[in-house]
Amino acid sequence: MAQLILLRHGESQWNLENRFTGWVDVPLSPRGTQEAKDAGVKLKGFTFDRAFTSVLSRANETLRLVLEAVDQTGIPIEKDKALNERMYGDLQGLNKEETAKKYGDAQVKIWRRSYDVRPPGGESLKDTAERVLPYYEARIKPYLLKGETILIAAHGNSLRALAMQLEQLTKEQVLELNIPTGAPLLYELDHNGKVLSHRYL
Repeated sequence: MAQLILLRHGESQWNLENRFTGWVDVPLSPRGTQEAKDAGVKLKGFTFDRAFTSVLSRANETLRLVLEAVDQTGIPIEKDKALNERMYGDLQGLNKEETAKKYGDAQVKIWRRSYDVRPPGGESLKDTAERVLPYYEARIKPYLLKGETILIAAHGNSLRALAMQLEQLTKEQVLELNIPTGAPLLYELDHNGKVLSHRYL
C-alpha cells in the first residue's frame, strides 16, 4: 500500500495580511514557520521515499522544516512550477476584504472557489488542474504504484485540484473544499493508485 501526504505550506505573510498571493513569492509568517514545524512532529512516524514541491519559497521552506523535523533531509526532492499556487492575475497582492468591497462578495467567492471561472488575468481551478494532474500522473503516480511513501508540499489550490481528482469530487463539491495551512492530509492508495482512505493527521 502506498501513502501520499499532501501538505499545504504554513501560513505565508500574505495569508496573514489576507491578500491574494498566487505566484508572488511570499515568505512564511512566523506562525507559518511554526505550523511547518508542527506538521513535522505529526509526520515523525513516516519514512518518505521522496518529496515534491513547487518552485515557490513558502512551499520549499515548509518542506525543509518538515524534513528536518523528521530527520530525512537526504531524500530526493523534485521542484516544479506545475505544483505552484493558482495564478490570481490582477488580484495578486490585493486585500481580499477590499476586493470584496470593490467587486462584491459573490463575485469574489466565484473567483476564489468556482471551478472554471478565471479572475481577471489569472487561472481558474480548472486551469490549475490542467497543469497539476498531468504532472501528478507522469512524475508522482509511478512511484506510488511501486508502493512508495510520498510527500507533496504545495499550495491551497494546486492541492485542491489534486484532491478533487483523488477523491473524485464534483465541480460543486470542490467549491467547499478548503485545505488548511500546515495540516498533513494522508491518502492511502492501493496498487492501482485508487484511494482507500484519507484523513488529516
